Amino acid sequence: PAMKFGKAEISRLVCGCNPLYGFAHYNQILGAVMREYYTPERVCELLHQCNRFGIDTYNYYPAARARSDWERFQAEGGKMKLIVQGTGDCVQLVQMLKPLAIYYHGENADREFRNGKLETIKEWCKQMRGLGVMVGVGTHQPELIAEVESQNWDVDFYAGCVYKRTRSDDEWRKVLGGELPEMPREIYLQGDPARMYKVMRATPKPCFAFKIMGAGRVTNAEQAFRTAYESIKPNDGVFIGMFPRVKDEVRENSERVHRLLSSRA
Repeated sequence: PAMKFGKAEISRLVCGCNPLYGFAHYNQILGAVMREYYTPERVCELLHQCNRFGIDTYNYYPAARARSDWERFQAEGGKMKLIVQGTGDCVQLVQMLKPLAIYYHGENADREFRNGKLETIKEWCKQMRGLGVMVGVGTHQPELIAEVESQNWDVDFYAGCVYKRTRSDDEWRKVLGGELPEMPREIYLQGDPARMYKVMRATPKPCFAFKIMGAGRVTNAEQAFRTAYESIKPNDGVFIGMFPRVKDEVRENSERVHRLLSSRA
């Protein structure tokens, strides 16, 4: 199943990048296992398999080895449209990769929002617009999307984590009666997805939901995918990270999305 995105048509399921470079968002052990598993050969193998199952778009993150893996994939005949997480030298990223789109990295955006520096994000978006690429804002905070929308920024899309995992220490202390949990940036509340989905539905702009599985915490994948696609708009998509060490997640996720969306057609 595909969606219109700017002048392009892309798959509504987009290959995520976190597992490929050990960003487990679970614990240090799983992150290390992911880094050990994902050799350059296996990164390319995953992207090729995504191609075979109709996933034609990749959420690229400029990790240390990402460029060489991407060039190897291309040299092997692989083709993907790129939606890039904008961090580091983004002008160079756009010039080098020629992506379909780029967005302000979510954790960085949340930090600017919390510190009252939305103008920093807005100026970045203007700079990227000048490079002739689609421009978006990433976040883990539904309030940030609502604020950008209320100010009518010149952006094309949003990428939103359905779990508000960047709550501040003070926010957690209010929730937990003064206590602070271990790994406070990796706590996932069951009520969060509905809040992010509500904001995504409220904007006509395309949105990409991510971490719909709570970075592996959600055990019922079928329900998580069903909730995601029933909660977002027809012109929205999902970024999904895949770690096929135990089972064929590319096939499983592709067939699940095809089944869910075909049944709604």
